[in-house]
Amino acid sequence: MQKNISMPRIYIVLGVLALLGLGVWLGHHAENSEVSLGVISAQAQPMAELETTADVAEQVAPSVVNVNTTRMVSQTSPFANDPFFNQFFGQPQEREATNLGSGVIISRDGYILTNNHVVAQADEVRITTTNGMDYLAEVIGTDEASDLALLKVDADDLTPLPIGNSDELRVGEVVLAIGNPFGLDGTVTMGIVSAKGRGIGLVDYEDFIQTDAAINPGNSGGALVNLRGELVGINSAILSRSGGSQGVGFAIPSNMATVVMENLREHGRVLRGYLGVRLQDLDPTLARGMGLDDDQQGVVVTLVEENSAADVGGMKAGDIIVAVDGRPADSMRELRTMVGLTAPGTEVEFEVFRDGKRRDLDIELGTRPGDDTVIPASDEQDAGHGAPFEGVAVQDANPRLNQQMRLAPDSQGPVVVNVKPHTPAARGGLRVGDIILQVDQQPVEDTDGLRNAVKLAMRDEPDRPVVLLVQRGEISLYVAVDPSGK
Repeated sequence: MQKNISMPRIYIVLGVLALLGLGVWLGHHAENSEVSLGVISAQAQPMAELETTADVAEQVAPSVVNVNTTRMVSQTSPFANDPFFNQFFGQPQEREATNLGSGVIISRDGYILTNNHVVAQADEVRITTTNGMDYLAEVIGTDEASDLALLKVDADDLTPLPIGNSDELRVGEVVLAIGNPFGLDGTVTMGIVSAKGRGIGLVDYEDFIQTDAAINPGNSGGALVNLRGELVGINSAILSRSGGSQGVGFAIPSNMATVVMENLREHGRVLRGYLGVRLQDLDPTLARGMGLDDDQQGVVVTLVEENSAADVGGMKAGDIIVAVDGRPADSMRELRTMVGLTAPGTEVEFEVFRDGKRRDLDIELGTRPGDDTVIPASDEQDAGHGAPFEGVAVQDANPRLNQQMRLAPDSQGPVVVNVKPHTPAARGGLRVGDIILQVDQQPVEDTDGLRNAVKLAMRDEPDRPVVLLVQRGEISLYVAVDPSGK
């Protein structure tokens, strides 16, 4: 897929690099499994700088995989609405669309990090390693706001890539980009860090590393590594006139990716902190008007929502936020990203100017509106008291939920709002956003009907998987859930 941005006299194509538009299929462990992603990240000790870039490439290549996705798309005849021609062309037909991208192994037991746009709307995701091993992957969670996704394959001997500290990257530092451009596995290119902290309007939360290492369609989700062989970024996008590499590529910093993947692993989604303010960037004229030096950087609070975290914490309209936990907040984008990557309930120190004087405000972040609409499966549900299956939460469709889950406005029936990883439902392929239509070919209309139907099926034939018909986007498909976990 490519995203066009109109600019004076030229077209600049911002290419998300998963080969969404190619349409042609071009080709056909650090710790044990109990270690959490956070521990893996913390234990990625800095290594001595390797002697040559060839040493780095040789060490890193086994940790970068090919990601191949397929989905069924409807193919409609241009004469479908004409009654005469429709009798010849018939109803819309479905065809299989393929997509290629890259991924990075981040744990020995099969966790893989990639871009959200690589796996978005996929019906099946497969992983191929450099030694030719092929795995069916489970999508643990996706985060469109940062363009990241976490996958899991059934393996225990993969080669994870150590995670470095992207904050320590310096402009001008040499980096390697490793991925599968145009389906060419294990391609390595070299460049430098051209800039840091870039925002290009591609996703909601941006802090991109800019690099001139040649990256092309298919590199999405691949690794950006330093000369110690550590992951410092996930390649995500290019800025290009032609859709090919023009020496301007963007990668998601490893520090941001670590926060997102830990949330995806634990919750299946990202829980983001919320301050409850409206903001504008501080420009030189406004700074002088507020009695500050015209080179002062910061973000002006224009409104504080009543009873929000900011209101409870003492923030006021007119405050100028200059730092968050000691880190400069020079723009709304930077402030939004720092707050959004902090968990709700975390106490954060905001340094502000008020009436020309600096002061510190300790504020406990709230929950972003809407994040509490979809509630993960509770302990009670996990125990089987109300949930149709272990680790699954469902809610009846309603206008607000349909909008949040990006379902059709008139959707009805029980909607899956959470599926915990490694449960029978997750292994069976049930996903967040699925609308359950039938249980063992019997229609269900609401969550109560779903629970009763599943309970009846498990009581009558406890050793047989329960077959669900689900609506997923524009297609319907069957999902078999084996409560026994076999």
